[in-house]
Amino acid sequence: MFIASDTDIGKKRSENQDRVHAEFLADNVAVAVVCDGMGGASSGGVASQLAIDAVVKRIKENFRKDMKPNSIRNLMLTSVHYANTIVYGKSKEDIDKNGMGTTCVAALVVDKTVYMVSVGDSRGYLLTKDGIAQITTDHTYVEMLYRSGQITKEEAKNHHMRNVITKAVGVESDVEVDYFELEENDNFAVLLCSDGLTNYCTDNMIYETVFGNNLDEAIKQLIAFANECGGKDNITAAVIAN
Repeated sequence: MFIASDTDIGKKRSENQDRVHAEFLADNVAVAVVCDGMGGASSGGVASQLAIDAVVKRIKENFRKDMKPNSIRNLMLTSVHYANTIVYGKSKEDIDKNGMGTTCVAALVVDKTVYMVSVGDSRGYLLTKDGIAQITTDHTYVEMLYRSGQITKEEAKNHHMRNVITKAVGVESDVEVDYFELEENDNFAVLLCSDGLTNYCTDNMIYETVFGNNLDEAIKQLIAFANECGGKDNITAAVIAN
């Protein structure tokens, strides 16, 4: 198993409000988390840091190699709910941070099984010999329009409200968290990233750059490409490959 992660401020922002964490928890066990914060006066960075710290802390304190799948599912879900409580509480303590929040996508890979949770529009992908598939669903206004048939996939790509998210960690007292569980037989890679990457890098480009290649170099190449294309947002990615 291999892991890699990196984050970049991009070309236009004065602050990096993305956060990323990836580490091994045991042999053939790794966790990765990406958070993309929102909120003025550096509050987005505070929200994403609080969230990523909370998720990682909860998982590291409670994960055991002999856990059953349902227990891991509960652990992944409660870790994000715990993060939501932390961020929401902080936003209520400080008037300047009121309304801050963050996306959160996290993956725990245990041998050949992937446990993934998601809130917001940071994405989780699965890469196999057969190609790349987006596992998470974007919690955005534009995705809602697309799924209800009001706009096409092409219109969604350039829609003026494509960055408006409908769900975030820490904005309300509770949050609905998406959960995904995948079991693979062959080699695979899980990639988590913020929209600063996917706004520029197509699924095919991500696949060709990452799958079967050096992960550190692959992430550097994707970030460099996003910056070359404008780098209007912070750019963050993490990969776990097995």
